[in-house]
Amino acid sequence: MQTSFIQFITSINRKKNHITMFLAGIFAGLIIIGLFMAVVLPRMLFTVSESKYDFDKTVEVIAEQAQTSKWNMPHQYDLQQTMAKHNFEVQPVKVFSLCKPDIAIRILGSDPDRHLSVLMPCRISVYQKADGKTYISRMNAGLFARMIGGKASGAMHDAGDGIEVILKNIVKN
Repeated sequence: MQTSFIQFITSINRKKNHITMFLAGIFAGLIIIGLFMAVVLPRMLFTVSESKYDFDKTVEVIAEQAQTSKWNMPHQYDLQQTMAKHNFEVQPVKVFSLCKPDIAIRILGSDPDRHLSVLMPCRISVYQKADGKTYISRMNAGLFARMIGGKASGAMHDAGDGIEVILKNIVKN
């Protein structure tokens, strides 16, 4: 009888150890996922490249390449100028809104995907840092395409490819 009681207690202790290890594993996994989301993921969501040109030439060449690639540019925002109107000084920043209607219709024409219009139109940001170099940033459309899946994934992928075509001769490799 004493032996079966000891076996029973040992069994309970083993189960507690298994449960403790299981919970510790879940907790460690959550910490790793949290760190990944806080540190790595934000860097993956956007692509930043140094331009071959100075700020003004980069802006000029992007506008030309967008037109050559048959992308519409409904808006160009001069954020340095906007901030100056509110008495703030920032380095030069221009943001281009770019649209390719034959790609956009694949999202805007679909009820299940129309919520993705929040990501439209495509944007390219050109900015200068204190080091005097000019940089170009844009959304990593390929990553977003994999995350959203479905029909919209193809449109996002095509839009991202189109933006990269516009930038291919502008960014440093």
